[in-house]
Amino acid sequence: MSNKTRSILKGIAVILVLLAVLMQLNYVSIHAVNPYKFWIVVVSFGLLLISSK
Repeated sequence: MSNKTRSILKGIAVILVLLAVLMQLNYVSIHAVNPYKFWIVVVSFGLLLISSK
């Protein structure tokens, strides 16, 4: 896996965690995704594991 792909996956993981945190703090309200906040964080952790060396 190239360094560019790793950095893209890490960026996506950070964005997903920020989205989950902002939804928890009620700054962002996406009703369709609200029940899946935990799984968003789990998926982002998985992306970080995949993108690590």
